Amino acid sequence: MNHIELRALDDDDLDAIFEMMRDREAVAMAAFTAEDPDDRAAFDAWIARQRAADDVLSFVVTENGGFAGTAATFTVDGDREVTYWIARHAWGRGVATAALRLLISREPTRPLFARAAAHNAASIAVLEKVGFTEVSRNVDYAPGVGREIEEIVFTLVPALDGLGGG
Repeated sequence: MNHIELRALDDDDLDAIFEMMRDREAVAMAAFTAEDPDDRAAFDAWIARQRAADDVLSFVVTENGGFAGTAATFTVDGDREVTYWIARHAWGRGVATAALRLLISREPTRPLFARAAAHNAASIAVLEKVGFTEVSRNVDYAPGVGREIEEIVFTLVPALDGLGGG
């Protein structure tokens, strides 16, 4: 079993994050990405804004101590959302599921929201495994695929304390 952890993002992670977010297959899966994944100046400005924002909690996902991706929580229009991006070398081994479980355990706000491109079956499966359920769908322009596509919005609702088994 691989050991998955979340740790604080630091300056030494920026090159690995930039390279991960340029992977063409991953960009197509995520779909809702930067306009130009190869634009390092735009990436640096974006990540600097994320790191400076009070409402953004950003983490590096590690697998057995090595870089495996990123995970974060942030606020959009008053709603808390989660996001994660797992490096392709870590796909298919439960890294995203373990990282998302750790992330939601650190984020007390409920409901918590997440979004996935409708064609991203792996990300949808991860969200459903940790308890997110679909609440809506919309169509929007996705730079990662260069056209409008369907996006699914998911929510993780508060647990009902005292109900159910344990």
